[in-house]
Order: sequence, then C-alpha cells, then structure tokens
Amino acid sequence: MINLFDNNKFSKLWKSILRVSAFLNVFAILVSAQDHKSWSYNLNLYEVNTRNYTASGTFNEFRLNHLDRLKEMGVGIIWFMPVNPIGSKNKLGSLGSPYSVKDYFAVNPELGTLEDFKTLVKAIHSKGMFVIIDWVANHTSWDNVLTATNPEWYVKNTSGNFTSPAGTNWSDVIQLDYSKRGLRDYMIGAMSFWVKEVGVDGFRCDAVSFMPGDFWSEANSKLKAINPKLFMLAEDDKYAYQFLGFDMSYAWGMYGFGSGVLKRIASGSNNANDFAHYMHTENISYDQHYRLYFTSNHDENSWYGTDKELFGNFSETFAALTATVGGMQLVYGGQEAGLSKRLAFFDKDRIIWQTSPLNNVYSTLNKLKKENSALWNGFSENFYKRVKTNNEDRLFSFVRKKGSDKIFAVFNLSGNNYDAVISDTNSYGTYEDVFTKQRVSYTQPFSVSVQPYGYKIFKKYDSSTNVEKHSITNRTFQLMQNYPNPFNPSTAISYVLQAASHVTLKVYDVLGREVVTLVNEFKPAGTHSTLFLPPVAQGKAGVLSSLFASGVYFYRLTTPTTSITKKMILAR
Repeated sequence: MINLFDNNKFSKLWKSILRVSAFLNVFAILVSAQDHKSWSYNLNLYEVNTRNYTASGTFNEFRLNHLDRLKEMGVGIIWFMPVNPIGSKNKLGSLGSPYSVKDYFAVNPELGTLEDFKTLVKAIHSKGMFVIIDWVANHTSWDNVLTATNPEWYVKNTSGNFTSPAGTNWSDVIQLDYSKRGLRDYMIGAMSFWVKEVGVDGFRCDAVSFMPGDFWSEANSKLKAINPKLFMLAEDDKYAYQFLGFDMSYAWGMYGFGSGVLKRIASGSNNANDFAHYMHTENISYDQHYRLYFTSNHDENSWYGTDKELFGNFSETFAALTATVGGMQLVYGGQEAGLSKRLAFFDKDRIIWQTSPLNNVYSTLNKLKKENSALWNGFSENFYKRVKTNNEDRLFSFVRKKGSDKIFAVFNLSGNNYDAVISDTNSYGTYEDVFTKQRVSYTQPFSVSVQPYGYKIFKKYDSSTNVEKHSITNRTFQLMQNYPNPFNPSTAISYVLQAASHVTLKVYDVLGREVVTLVNEFKPAGTHSTLFLPPVAQGKAGVLSSLFASGVYFYRLTTPTTSITKKMILAR
C-alpha cells in the first residue's frame, strides 16, 4: 500500500488543508443549513413490496440477490412498504395487509428481524443509495399493542367501540384519535426510533389526508431536528402539504386510482394539450417542493391494473415521460421486469423476474438523471418548456435546461405515425440520442420521425473535449490540485467540504470519456483524500508503470449545487 504521507511536500500541503478545513467547519456550522436536497437532488424512487419480491420474502434474500442489481440499474432511493408486524385480528386474506400495523417499534417476523433490517439499511447506504420506509400513522390493526395500553387514543363509535376510518371499507384497521396529546408524542417518538436506531433516511407517510395537518407540521419539524436531511413524502396531492414540512407529494392528477390525465390520454378522451395544461399547473404550483410521478405503485397495481392493462401501448412511453418531464419518478418493484400481473395484496404472490427491455429503459433514464442537471429535482430553472410542433394535439415536445445541460424530447401521444415538424429555436442544438447514442444537429426548422406511441429523448452534445466546461458556479467546496502532478503510477486528489454532502469524484480522458468513478457517496464536512491508482505493470528494474496512456486527464468533483473540474497529467 502506498503511504501518502511519506512525501514531505505532501505533508506540508496536508497540514495547510487541515487548517483550511478547521475554519470551514466552523463556518459551515454558522451559515450552512443542510436538508435532503444535498442527496436527493438527482435521484429516483423505487418501491419494494418485500413480501412478494423474493421466494422467501425476506430482507436477507432481497439484500443478497437484488441490491447490486438495483445499484446497477441506477436506483437512488429505496422505499420499503411497511416493515412492521401485521395484526391477526380481522385480517384480510391469508397474510393480512402490511398497512394493518400491530407494533410500531417492531419488525414483521415474516420479513426477518430488526437486526436483519438494520443490516439491509447499512448495505444500501454502503452502495450510495438511500432508504425510506412506509409509515401508517392514521390507523392500526385491531390488536395493536396500543389497544390494550392506551385505548383512549382511538376513535370510538356511539357504542364506545373501536371503529374503522370513516368513509372507507378498511375493515382490518381502526382509527386513531389525534386530538390526544399523548398519541402525538408517542407517534413522533416511534418515528424517531427508526431514524436514530435504524438509520432510515425518511418516511413515505400513508393516508396523510385522514390526519390533522398540525400533527404533520409538528412531526416533520421534530424529526428534522434529529436529522435535517430527512426526506418526507406525503401520500396526497394537495398543495398544502409543501407547507407542512413535507418534501414531496403525490401527483395523483397525472395518474391515480384508475384515472388521471395519462389514463385519459390512453383512452382517447385527452390529448397532448391536456397534458401540457396539467404540467403548467404543476409548475406554477410547486417550486422547490418535489412531485412524485409514476405509472404504477402497490395500490394501482393491485386494485386498478398493471400499467400495461391501463395504458396499453403507451406504457413504455409514459414511463419515459414521467422520468423526464419533471419531478421524481417512482418505479414499482417488478416494472423493470415487465410486471404483467396484479399482485395479491393480502397474500403471497411472487414477482416473476425476467429479462425485459424496460430494464434498459429505466436504467438509462435513471443514470441520465444522475448526471444531467437539466433533470434534477427541486430547481425551478429547469422546469420544462414546451416546444411547438405541427400537431399540438398529438405531439408533446419539450426542452429542459440547467447550466450547460439540456434535454430535448418528443413524445407521440397517439397511435398514428407522425413526423414532428419543429421550428422553435429553443430546440435547436447538437444532441445525442440517449438510447442509440446517435448524434444529430438541428440549426434550422427540422422534422423528427416518431413512431405511434413512441418517443425520442436527446441530451445536449458538447463537441468540445474540454471537460472543464461542465463546471458550475456557487461552489460549496474546494478541490485541490492533485499531488504529485505530473504523476506515475499514482496521485492523491484532496477536497474540502464546507458541509456534509453527497459527492461524486470521476476521472475523464481527453475525449471526455469517463475513465473511473473514485467516489460516489455521502461525505461529512471536512477534508477528504482519494488515491487515483490506474492499473500498473512492473517494468525494467522492477519499476511500476501505469497501463493507462500518458497524457492529460480531468477529474471532476460534483455536489448537488456545484461541480469543479481540474486537469492532471500522467507521465510515463
């Protein structure tokens, strides 16, 4: 192993970095407030129905057999449906509903143990991904531990008995009463347990509209006092949730409960103009607040149908549309394998894992979002702008831009073949098709041929080989010049973070091609150093020499708001 501190010059540099770091750490504490955007800005959401995901339906099998696959697929945040024990009294089906919680502080033994889940959370974090869990605060099972210890925390009917939530057919659960101060403290304490003891990164909060808003405002405030970077998702569409401490809410109006504008387009009652109107409302109603876009989830799949059932030939097109037009995309576990059946909600019904073209679609779009700031979450400057075409009813085309990044897309929201004729100068530029890698240049009115139910997605292509053009302003860290430079066979790259952040450190060759990813994880504030050691071979007199070609390379460090690139030279 190479000792970076053997070199005297490097030791002096290191001491200087430490002095700078000490100042920056104090500065960060005084002026920097971190939140979830430091890590969620370029990620998607992936829902796991643990019971039906594997043969055993356990955390351990999921961890061992699927975690690496999901990382390769570009998954950013994994959402687990409720992990708590399920009530047996009045349960539905053979196994009951995961949303019928018996104990908020425990794990469903069918899925594994609490230690199994902790191990899974750590494994996910180690791979640069994040974890949120479903939280069912509105109601419990009929035999929840609270029915014995605190029956006064429940809504009662006129006979003084427990009752299911009003206006529902949820016969397996009973309604909690949030007028009780003790219940509020208990529920916030239970959620805090999963943050502090298990290390989850947030919650998907079920049925929030059944509960008082002031509870959620208080809960979100207290939970984020424990972990300011916590991510809170509200299962509701209403505008108000962005002011109650939630970071993302559902765009049910795009598609939900067998309805929504996407379903209406598939049925022929809506068209591309209706979709544009819906997105216009989204963009003027939400700014920094994220919106969740999807074509399926556990409710939709089980009760209303698979995305293929509901959308037919539009299913892949809508998957691509929800991944690129804005917000954060949700993928329901199994969609990447072409999930073709409704999964039973109250019984074991295993997902059939098979090779599907959709895996490449989701993987390509997930990775595009991670790298291309035009698709990042929570930035109003990259809201989509519609590009006018020769058929506004059937063709939906748009551009999204942020900094030097740009996405141009054309969607055919009909079953007919169209050539999209475009003269809008916003669409002009040189692009690369994100799937075929084919390069095209549009500098005057042009046409794009789009198959029925088809789409084309392009990213801006920069013909310059100077990777340094990608740098963004508003820097939140310092990136040091590598040392030694020139180097052979290895060099150290150091950087100083003003505050904790998710960072990537990548090396590119002179043609702008990625050579290696050195860092892709959440890092605490302070000074960090990474060794770049290309493959080496032993030459004459036992001297080690790099197998990489000599010449200029670039290394780029990126955080949610900043990217800095520097040049280094490999000398052989």
